Amino acid sequence: MPPLKPGHISPTPEEAAAIEAAIADDPDTWEATGPLVPVAEASPHIVEAYLAGKLTLPPYARKEHSKTRVMIRLDADVVARLRADGPGWQTRANAALREAVLGK
Repeated sequence: MPPLKPGHISPTPEEAAAIEAAIADDPDTWEATGPLVPVAEASPHIVEAYLAGKLTLPPYARKEHSKTRVMIRLDADVVARLRADGPGWQTRANAALREAVLGK
């Protein structure tokens, strides 16, 4: 077992038993037990679709990465101003740089 994080508090045996009982009583939980079944037996339609080339990756996985990850050091006040407008600040910073550098 890996070492526990600093400040970790394990449940007492009574708390652990209460947790286990609650899990056992919850109809929406289940435990994977029994022998493992090959996917070809469990879901033959998925295997057939894969072999026929009919399965494709979702759009987010197919997208080509048109951006390059870089490390840049900016003044704290510039970053604070960009972040002040909330989520999407990196996209807005990219647009500002695009306009300043490329004039687009």
